[in-house]
Amino acid sequence: MPTTSVQLYSLRDAIAEDLDTAIARVREIGYENVEPYAFVERVDDLERALQANGLTAPSGHVAVIDAEDTAPIWDAAKRLGIETVIDPFIPTDRWQTADDVKKIADRVNELTAEAAGHGLKFGYHNHQWEFTNKVDGRTVYDHFVAQLHPETVLEVDTFWATVGGADAPAELRSLGDRVVAIHVKDGKVDGDILTALPSAESALIVPEALQRAFENQKPAGQGDVDVAGILAAAPQAIRVVEFDAYAGDVFEGITESLQWLRENDTAGGAA
Repeated sequence: MPTTSVQLYSLRDAIAEDLDTAIARVREIGYENVEPYAFVERVDDLERALQANGLTAPSGHVAVIDAEDTAPIWDAAKRLGIETVIDPFIPTDRWQTADDVKKIADRVNELTAEAAGHGLKFGYHNHQWEFTNKVDGRTVYDHFVAQLHPETVLEVDTFWATVGGADAPAELRSLGDRVVAIHVKDGKVDGDILTALPSAESALIVPEALQRAFENQKPAGQGDVDVAGILAAAPQAIRVVEFDAYAGDVFEGITESLQWLRENDTAGGAA
């Protein structure tokens, strides 16, 4: 089975209540890898919990593009054994023009070189607007990728790419090996989720309509997303299970996704 992980943001409420207990439950469910979020602020707690449960963190999310001081980010990543640092969110209002895209791409290229100096990889994680927003008839995501250095990696959120109108398997085949990880999530891809956007300040601040749409997310294989086709199109990528929100018990949700992947994900990769 390819390398499979879980984005700890899915469990943010449980982590806020008791990080150690939440991390232990992740290991009990059967995950061997996790993807921490905002890990700089809780590096001590995360380091303790991951070591105690024998978990590894091949990738992690943190806001790097807008960071004034990146040294603590690279230091925290090294402490946690993170190999790939991913910036998870640049809001839609900053993806409107060709100049917008160039500005972000230039910054990402700078950070790629900086990360490499610390023995790390750096990349970006999309939402729907990078595929919905277009410049000269092309998605801003296409413009963005075309301006990235070859060393810059990508984490494709396959749910949000699908919501944004992309053919996610075709997109993954086009991007090839520069995709080091994919977010595996499923659910409805129409209705409020097409047009409702989070706050420009934070992906964590969402309107009521988007929160309702989030709660329609389902374990892998139970929604509208071509998860099987996505997995086949990116055999090299880490599979990161994620829920932006979940109407039921999220630990049950990540359990069902892991079980589905064990039964259906037969692409190449490390166990």
